Amino acid sequence: MRRRTFLHALNLGIASTTLFGSDLFAMEKDRANDKELAYHRIKDIRFSNVQLHYPRLVGKNARLDLHGHGPKIDICTIHTDKGAVGWASLRGSRKEAEMLAKELIGKSVADVFQTNIGLTVAKFIPFDIALHDLAGVILNKPVFALLGREKPIIHDCYSGMLYFDDLEPREKPAGIDKIVEECKQDYDLGYRQFKLKIGRGHRWMPSDEGLKRDIDVTKQVAAAFPDCKILVDGNNGFTADRFIQYLQGIAGINLFWIEEPFHETEADYTKLRAWLKKENIQTLLADGEADPDQRQLKQLIEKKLLDVHLTDIEGLGFTNWRKLMPELKQMGAQASPHAWGSLLKTYYTAHLSGGLGNTATIEGVSSMSDDVDLSGYVLHEGKLTPPSGAGFGMKLLKKV
Repeated sequence: MRRRTFLHALNLGIASTTLFGSDLFAMEKDRANDKELAYHRIKDIRFSNVQLHYPRLVGKNARLDLHGHGPKIDICTIHTDKGAVGWASLRGSRKEAEMLAKELIGKSVADVFQTNIGLTVAKFIPFDIALHDLAGVILNKPVFALLGREKPIIHDCYSGMLYFDDLEPREKPAGIDKIVEECKQDYDLGYRQFKLKIGRGHRWMPSDEGLKRDIDVTKQVAAAFPDCKILVDGNNGFTADRFIQYLQGIAGINLFWIEEPFHETEADYTKLRAWLKKENIQTLLADGEADPDQRQLKQLIEKKLLDVHLTDIEGLGFTNWRKLMPELKQMGAQASPHAWGSLLKTYYTAHLSGGLGNTATIEGVSSMSDDVDLSGYVLHEGKLTPPSGAGFGMKLLKKV
């Protein structure tokens, strides 16, 4: 998401009231927190990266080719004159962040961050998540506590790792058994929700053959894991009519949600919603990941055509998500910030959701790393619990 999108989002009329409302005790508590932040001045900002490794090769989706073995994530560490250090992945490009960094040097943390709001200067969005971590370190509180919760609200977490691996390797495709095998791997990791990528006929298979494979994969996974919930993600690879054909093909399977079957339009979602109502099918409609238009998403939610808002946790920005969440709740919608690609984003979302609730489920991106201690987070029986340590509770193992 481009910087202008963040600035645009700030002016959408997203709820601007503080998280603590008019509660006097909470307001005094915030003043005390921000006074503590004011003691710390930003002395240095350093840049590096961390390598994440997926447990297996992640294949294609409806639009994109192989997703690989795991990303290298650009990060920054923010150091204060009192010795506190916070870190996180960057929002946007490292080059942009490096140009802005010198403007932060010498400022007190309270100049750019308030506990009841988050980031207070929009242009510093590349450092949004790192400043949340730093504030947590200074105040010795987990980020979910900065958002108002002594104990986190615990949410479901789904496996987002199930791509078109039945089509790999190209010279000898593994077939549907490969997807079922991967679901078993993810089940053993603690997941109880599986998000299946569908839309094979958009690019990788003949249309009818691809549709049949999507249907067969869904049926076989649902049959193999009757205690788990199934989500599907079309990555905008269908028309409305073609997606309804898919739903007819999996009749009797209760989907937890439908994500991005086609690029969001009022006409297509009206058609899909009407068909679901006619068939008495209860499922959530989730959208807003790809090239999101925040005004349009708000309109679709207001018209009850969407149930779950999906814009990326880094793309919209952690601070903007803090503003957006109360408005979604008021409109009767839920959140599930997009986290694909990085387990760090999954864990940032666990704190956002842990502090504010109103989250349908969290996107899980299973990863390992020699650069970050990821062990504080626990996934058990489908529930993701964030640690109670300071900030996001992830120790950076590599020297920066």
